[in-house]
Amino acid sequence: MIDFNMEAEITRMFEENYELMRLEGGHALSADVKNAALQQVLLYWRKMQHIAEKVTDTEVRLNLPEQITPSGRKYGIEGVVDIICEHDTTVMYDIKTHDAEYVRANTSEYEKQLNVYAYIWQGLRKKQLDETAIIATSYPESLKDAIITNDEKLIIKELEDWNPLIDIPFNQQDVEATIQDFGEVVDAIESRVFQAPDVDKLKQLLPGNKNTFAVQVCRNCDARFSCSAYRDYITSSSSKSDSMLKRFLNDFERDLENEDWRVSNLEVTLSVDEEEN
Repeated sequence: MIDFNMEAEITRMFEENYELMRLEGGHALSADVKNAALQQVLLYWRKMQHIAEKVTDTEVRLNLPEQITPSGRKYGIEGVVDIICEHDTTVMYDIKTHDAEYVRANTSEYEKQLNVYAYIWQGLRKKQLDETAIIATSYPESLKDAIITNDEKLIIKELEDWNPLIDIPFNQQDVEATIQDFGEVVDAIESRVFQAPDVDKLKQLLPGNKNTFAVQVCRNCDARFSCSAYRDYITSSSSKSDSMLKRFLNDFERDLENEDWRVSNLEVTLSVDEEEN
């Protein structure tokens, strides 16, 4: 049964948070996008109400400071989780804006991170932990289609079929190796070692997902337009949605060539002036 009083309160808090973010960031959403965001929050509440009402600690910040990379750099690991303690059982939840089927097909990617969080919770906080899980908030395509049709019965059916809760294996044996992996990534970033995958990798479909590596990963990367692999992927793509990007990249390359030409001519001019003087 839908709790309309709670949904009215959620709507009020949504509007309040939106106004605060708009004033702080200076960015506004169109009415359609804003309504879609509110609808996602409300449907997420309807689906996960049984979990949300049991949360005993929300947005728990976990820190593992003073770690050392293989090259001797100091760094720390930080995460935010929700905790439920019920009937002598403690469960840690990590909320991800990912597709549930993708998470299920790639649990090892999430297992390592959650095991480090579990290590911090148990080792540093000296508290029991029995289970770990991911809550994947992204809608499945079938639910998105139902929302577009505005068919209430179909929405209810798809909402019932949607299972965003994924149990993640709890294994503390891999924690040290995972922390080592974190350290290697820190070294790579600090040393400015950014080796892009080849274009074939970008075109590969990912397990549990209809998207390619380029769509799932690269399009969320702020440095993608500086990446030669992504640029090659875009320029070789036949997708209409990429046509604007192609034009942008071509214009950008011409701007770089023109800038090189101007700099080269400036250097020649300066060289001639110096010889004449």
